[in-house]
Amino acid sequence: MNSDKLPLIVLTGPTAVGKTALSIELARRVKGQIISADSMQIYKYMDIGTAKIKPEEMNGIKHYLIDELEPDQPFNVTVFKEMAVRAMQEIRKSGYIPIITGGTGFYIQSVLYDIEFEDNNNDTSYRQELYEIANTKGAEYLHDMLKTTDPESARDIHANNVKRVVRALEYYRQTGRKISEHNKEQRENDSPYNYAYFVLNDEREHLYNRINQRVDEMFDSGLINEVKVLKEKGYTCDMVSMQGIGYKEVLDYFDGMYDLEELRNVIKKDTRHLAKRQLTWFRREKSVNWVNVDELSYDSGKILDYMLDILRKKGVISDNEEHV
Repeated sequence: MNSDKLPLIVLTGPTAVGKTALSIELARRVKGQIISADSMQIYKYMDIGTAKIKPEEMNGIKHYLIDELEPDQPFNVTVFKEMAVRAMQEIRKSGYIPIITGGTGFYIQSVLYDIEFEDNNNDTSYRQELYEIANTKGAEYLHDMLKTTDPESARDIHANNVKRVVRALEYYRQTGRKISEHNKEQRENDSPYNYAYFVLNDEREHLYNRINQRVDEMFDSGLINEVKVLKEKGYTCDMVSMQGIGYKEVLDYFDGMYDLEELRNVIKKDTRHLAKRQLTWFRREKSVNWVNVDELSYDSGKILDYMLDILRKKGVISDNEEHV
């Protein structure tokens, strides 16, 4: 423990593992406020497909980085870090502990280890060339190019995330280095925070069943109509926001690529693959506290007690900071 460092709590894990409900109760117990580390919940009008927390579910806990951008505005790890650091400053001024929660591991990493991002924007010609390749030959072709130059990044970045694939290829062209190597070096930074990093995990079959159920609930709640409205507003498939799982597939459905049952199954499959990639990412992280919810009988009380004990031992909270 370093008492000179400011406290920070990270609560993450794969999609559908139960982060949202637990984060609310944790925030209540430690007098915390929540920063969303989700690449999609930042966008307005995108509620169902992102499984965005509803205001009535927040239980009075203030949330940051939710519903802050229009779907055509840029959002990436650099923007996230800037917004998250500002939010953390505001949270601390209010006398609360920041809790970063969400499933985008790279976003969390950027804040936790104060990662610096090299900006090489002077010559954008290669970037434009790569986007043209994606438009004419497809995202998978571009992703195969990344597999050749930087296999580790290709494993971490989904082919649909064209923006990140382009950035990795551009970084390699500009520096001669793999962006995965740069990111690995940055992960070795000493964190400026006194933190506890929790990763919720579940038995795979149970997690996948939860994912399938969540997708069914999204359809029942009007996912297709949500995407239809976004499309009518002028938001298109080439925007980063509309490349999110659930949105891209429904746009393809509108173009006749799937029937309704195929659409549902594709979204389930893509979401399960996302959960697998997330877990692979978190397993590489250092100083992680794995919280296996199945071993704690899916009992939120037991899970919270386990986490609070770790928070006390690390000095992130003291006994008198817990609120019941």
